[in-house]
Amino acid sequence: MKTLLITAAQQTGYGDRPSPEPGEGEVLLQLRRVGFCGSDLNTFRGWNPLVTYPRVPGHEIAGGIIAMGRGVPRSGPDALAEGMLVTALPYTACGGCRACRVGRANACRHNQTLGVQRDGAMAERIVLPWEKIVTAPGLSELELALVEPLSVGFHAVDRGRVAREDTVLVFGCGMIGLGAIAAAGLERGARVIAVDLDDAKLALARRSGAAHVVNSRTQPLEEAVRELTGGEGPDVVIEAVGHPATFRDAVTLAAFSGRIVYIGYAREPVAYETKYFVMKELDILGSRNATRDDFRRVITLLESGRYPAEATVTHTVPFPEAAAALGRWERDPAAVTKIQVTFPDHQ
Repeated sequence: MKTLLITAAQQTGYGDRPSPEPGEGEVLLQLRRVGFCGSDLNTFRGWNPLVTYPRVPGHEIAGGIIAMGRGVPRSGPDALAEGMLVTALPYTACGGCRACRVGRANACRHNQTLGVQRDGAMAERIVLPWEKIVTAPGLSELELALVEPLSVGFHAVDRGRVAREDTVLVFGCGMIGLGAIAAAGLERGARVIAVDLDDAKLALARRSGAAHVVNSRTQPLEEAVRELTGGEGPDVVIEAVGHPATFRDAVTLAAFSGRIVYIGYAREPVAYETKYFVMKELDILGSRNATRDDFRRVITLLESGRYPAEATVTHTVPFPEAAAALGRWERDPAAVTKIQVTFPDHQ
């Protein structure tokens, strides 16, 4: 079978590997659509410290079950069957570290995400444990491949304990930020302020649940947020950019006794005016990956038709053009919200 490989920074190629077979408790998927994640772009750039080369990228999955090993449930509430169109949780959990023991396996100390610490789904077929399979019969291939990236933003909203009465500021209207906007605005009914540098992405943020948008390239950010919040600042700030400036702005803008959730990774150390941590008595939280419950919440929203899934996917390319699409994204990242790769419809 064919696989896409990132062989080194700025280098890609296609490889041939034997088609996998499902062992006990495993499911074989024929990939139908796979989304490129920002982590895949950073692997291509050479910026991802968690990756060794060569690496098969990809963990945003829509695939069809084509074979199942012994021990896979074929009846009951977890029943799977050949022909089902599914998505999958791309993370591992050791079960023994502290995060796993306290029920937060998404933050497993030894996690290995598909396409990051281990080879991913940018291939014609992949084998996964049946427990990682997530069914959603009402969703299209395009929607199924959006579940995982949207879930990361949903998890951040859960970490921030967002409620209907909150005002939530989200930095960044890329894929992860859109997930946070949708979870806070469409799912929980909070008032969302979306901040980005790009008007097109801000327009999509409005469709995704933002009540207000601020272009921080053309508007004074602090002044705009102060006006929108009556001088109080937002109850919750979610940082989905990964830039030192937005890490600091989150602390500056948050309301007294507010909550801050960081999803993004800054590529360099961040210097803070730490007095605000104490003066404001802020809750400062990290958010990593997503849970099965986050997946289910996203699926429920997508089934409702309220999230603009089609508009989110800015580029769709066939598998033979995936490597070139990754290069184009690197050259013009502002033009992309989501790239999805489609695979030939055959076994």
